[in-house]
Amino acid sequence: MAGRVAKIKRETRETSVTVELNLDGKGKFEVDCDLQFLKHMVETLARYADFDIKMTAKGDNDHHLIEDVAITLGKALRDALGDKPIERMATATVVMDDAMVMTSLDLVDRPYCEADCPDPLYTHFFRSFAMTAGITLHILAIRGFDEHHIIEAGFKSMGKALRDAVVVRKQTLSNKGAVKIE
Repeated sequence: MAGRVAKIKRETRETSVTVELNLDGKGKFEVDCDLQFLKHMVETLARYADFDIKMTAKGDNDHHLIEDVAITLGKALRDALGDKPIERMATATVVMDDAMVMTSLDLVDRPYCEADCPDPLYTHFFRSFAMTAGITLHILAIRGFDEHHIIEAGFKSMGKALRDAVVVRKQTLSNKGAVKIE
């Protein structure tokens, strides 16, 4: 595949997940997923990040499916980034009715995640995504009472921050220069 794209297939005894990711897309998505709320969140991520995402995800239960979708998306992001210099760091705040959520991230190979999320399954999504992508991810719920709104604002703000962080720049944004691991 040409450009900043990746295609990842992850199959286990519990799940089957395929993701095609284009970082330089238009926010288009084609998502077939057993879990409707997860489908909605992946579509939201695609739209707010301006990434094109094609995904199919089947699984035996919600936990396994959410975790494996996050892992597969994280691996696709890591692979699609390649070695071009990027803006790397970004912050975005999104409001959705009662909810206000801010995401700050750094697309550097230092995996870490702190995510304020009212649902442990989606906290696990954010952590699995960050660990597999190798990024630093902080999601702060500033306020809100509707769990759906808080989670969705988290995906929206993460998408907006990712959109800004993957922008290609002329030189590496690091005092260390390019880090090479062999």
